[in-house]
Amino acid sequence: MRILRLKREQIYTEVIAGVTTFLTMAYIIFVNPQILSMAGMDKIALISVTCFVTGVVTIATGLLTNTPITMAPGMGLNAFFAYTLVINGHISWQIGLGIVFLSGLFFLLLSCLGLRQKIVKEIPKDLLNAIPVGIGIFIAFIGLQNLGLVVKSPVTMVSGGPLTATVLIGIVGLLIIILLEVKKIRGSLLIGILSSTVLGLIFGYVKMPDRFISFDFNLSTTFLKLDIIGALKISFLGPIFTLMFVDMFDSIGSLIGLGKEAGFIDKNGDMKKLNSLLVIDAGATMFGAIVGTSTTTTYIESAAGIEEGGRTGLTAIVTGILFLFSIIFIPILSIVPKYATAPALIIVGFLMMKNISKIDFKNFEIGFPSFMIIVMIALCYSISTGLAFGFLSYTLIKVLRGKFKEISTTLWVINLLSLIYFVTL
Repeated sequence: MRILRLKREQIYTEVIAGVTTFLTMAYIIFVNPQILSMAGMDKIALISVTCFVTGVVTIATGLLTNTPITMAPGMGLNAFFAYTLVINGHISWQIGLGIVFLSGLFFLLLSCLGLRQKIVKEIPKDLLNAIPVGIGIFIAFIGLQNLGLVVKSPVTMVSGGPLTATVLIGIVGLLIIILLEVKKIRGSLLIGILSSTVLGLIFGYVKMPDRFISFDFNLSTTFLKLDIIGALKISFLGPIFTLMFVDMFDSIGSLIGLGKEAGFIDKNGDMKKLNSLLVIDAGATMFGAIVGTSTTTTYIESAAGIEEGGRTGLTAIVTGILFLFSIIFIPILSIVPKYATAPALIIVGFLMMKNISKIDFKNFEIGFPSFMIIVMIALCYSISTGLAFGFLSYTLIKVLRGKFKEISTTLWVINLLSLIYFVTL
C-alpha cells in the first residue's frame, strides 16, 4: 500500500492535511444532529451516530481507495430527510431510514452495473446544476429560521423576526464565519459555531454540562431501527429516486472536482478510482441508514486537506480517527444551541449557490426548468417536489416544440416517477 511507503515529510503533510479537513467539516457534528432531531430522533444519540458513521466510512475510504476523500451525512440530504420525508410526508423516521437504505442499495446496483454514467450523461447538465442551487436556498432558509431572523407570519407566511439576544449572538457567529472565510482561514464554520456557543454561555442562554467527557455513548436508540419493509411502497418511489439521484449527482460532481485538485484526472479526462469511490459512497449510505443517519455522501470539504498537500488515504484516515475520538466529548458537544449552528447552514447554502453560474438562463427551454427546480425546492420545502417540477417542465417544453428526439428514455422514466410522486402526495 502506498501509505506504508510514505516518507517522514510526506507523513507529516498527510497528517496536517487530515487535521485541516477535520476542522473544516467538524461543523457537521453539531448541524447534522440539529436537523435530524427535528424528525423526532434523539439528538444526543445523533451526535454519536454522526461521529461514528463519518469516522468509519472515511477511514474505510482511505484504506480501500488510498485517496484523501472524506464521506459523511450530507447537508441538504439531511434536510430532505427531516422536513420533506418525515415531517411533511407524515411518516416515521424509521421508515425514512428504510427509504435512505433503499436509495443507497439502488445507487450501489447502478454503480456495479455500469448504468451510472449513462444516466448522468442523458440528463441536461443545467438541470443537474440547478439541484444544488435549490438545495442551497433551502438550507439557508432553514438556517435563517433556526437563527430567528425569519419567522412565521399569518399574513405573508414568513416575515423578519425580532432582534432578540439569541439572534444577535447567532449573527455574531455568522459575521465571524464571513470574516474568516474572506481571510481563507480553515475551520471557519466550526469557529463560528463555537464562538456563538461561548457567547451563549457567557450571557446565560446556554448551560454547562455536568461533565465534559463520557465513555458510555449509546447508539441503541437509532442502530438497526430502520424500517425497510415499511419503505417498500410504490408511494415511496419518488423519495427513493430523489435521494438516489441527488446523492449520485452530488457525489460525481464532488469527486470530479476533488480529483482535479488532487491530480487524479488522467489524459482522457477520467478520474482514477471514480467507480470504486462511488461504490463506497453507496455502501456508506446503506451503512449510515443502518446506524441511524440520513444519506452519507462525498464531502467537498475534502478539498481543504487536498490544498494542504494531502494525496493519499492517510489524510482520510487521520480525519476519520479524529471524528471517532470526538465521540467521548458528547456531553460538551450536546450543549450547542440551534442558533449557534444556524450561521453554518446559511454559509453552506451560500456556497452551494456557485453552480447557478453554470446554468444557461438565456435559453428558455433549459433555463425555465432549472428555475423551477430552484424555486420549487425552496418554496415547497421539498427537494423532490422541485426536481419533479423541473423534469416535467423540461419534458413538456420539448414536447410542445416537437423535439421528441431530445427526450431520452431515462428522462421519460424520470418523468413517470415524478408523476407517480405527485399522484401519491
